[in-house]
Amino acid sequence: MAQPAASPGAPAAAQCSDEPRDLPVHEFTDHSELGIELARIERVSGGAVDVTEVGRSNRGREVWAARVGTGPKAVLITSEIHGNEKTGTDAILRLLDYLGTSDSPKAKRWRSELTVVAIPKMNPDGAELDRRGNDMTWDEVTARFPQLRGSEPAWNYYTTPRQGDDYSQRPGFDVNRDYNPDLSYEPKPEDFPGTSADTGWYITPESRIVRDVYKGLVAEFGEVDTYVDLHHQGACYVMPDDPSRFVTMSISGRFVDDPATTPGFEQYADTYDLEYSKQLNVAVYNALQGRANNNPLFGNITLYPQDTNLPGTGLGSFALNGSGAVLFEVRGQTQTLGQKYRTQLTQTVYVGLDGMLSSIASGQVENLDPAVYDTIPPRGPSVADAERRSLQVLEP
Repeated sequence: MAQPAASPGAPAAAQCSDEPRDLPVHEFTDHSELGIELARIERVSGGAVDVTEVGRSNRGREVWAARVGTGPKAVLITSEIHGNEKTGTDAILRLLDYLGTSDSPKAKRWRSELTVVAIPKMNPDGAELDRRGNDMTWDEVTARFPQLRGSEPAWNYYTTPRQGDDYSQRPGFDVNRDYNPDLSYEPKPEDFPGTSADTGWYITPESRIVRDVYKGLVAEFGEVDTYVDLHHQGACYVMPDDPSRFVTMSISGRFVDDPATTPGFEQYADTYDLEYSKQLNVAVYNALQGRANNNPLFGNITLYPQDTNLPGTGLGSFALNGSGAVLFEVRGQTQTLGQKYRTQLTQTVYVGLDGMLSSIASGQVENLDPAVYDTIPPRGPSVADAERRSLQVLEP
């Protein structure tokens, strides 16, 4: 396939930096605007979209789930588990608006074949602070879980500067390391502080909310067919064969080592389905490549690094429980790009979700060759200069 040309208006790779900056983000949907927009969508959809408060963040902000469709396949989509990764929330709102109000054959097919549940902005405290971590102290954790008093704080507890944010006055946790494939797990002192290669503990309200929604869908449907988590990555990654073209988005379906050969995870070997996750990602990739002639940025899609082993993420934990898993990692967090390219990046997420949902609803996903997944170009290097490259870029 001929490689698409670089998009006019996109900065040259040499101009890129991952240095944290204080950039405008007011065009993104904030928490109060999210509540207003979800209520509007529920109203104009005539009830086709059902919005429910499914919990509260550590600082008491509402976390909402929006449900649409009556089909037998459950699809769960979450965004902004990291509060500085915002395009996914805007893409979810657009998706819900379309799915709840459109009379097109495609929308009708989605509603009849799928039950889509979206939890946009699942870390609202971090989102309001425009930072990766939530807003929670270790003392608050031990107050909720007295059995942890005297334990060393979790390894993912932030108390020092990261990505330009100072957590010393308002500590917090990377919520995307707080999941556990044992959906009934409760925190145990002997499991702390843990490491990145270990499972999480469900000590944050935000992870517990998503876990409980997931468990409810499993109870209702027998399984969650697909779980999608919408993220951002560094701003300066380039295509592997062309350092003048920035990666618009990386995708992945692999987040854990094979449970059949991983000590302690053998019980998940029968439910884990990497092949289906690969097929889902191929559907995303095909949809974007199909639109690349009209928008060359859609052609700059790569595979996220495949040496990831993160069973403490939502994607890793839910994949072990049998869900097809899809990671979206669009270009640039708010501390590096702000709201620059917001419209283009949100559209990238939307097109990818559209292609995936269409493929699931039609059943065509089962006909996709999972081997195509392994031919998706790998993510190229970051072209940030040496000083910038030394900064800690946290993903996913």
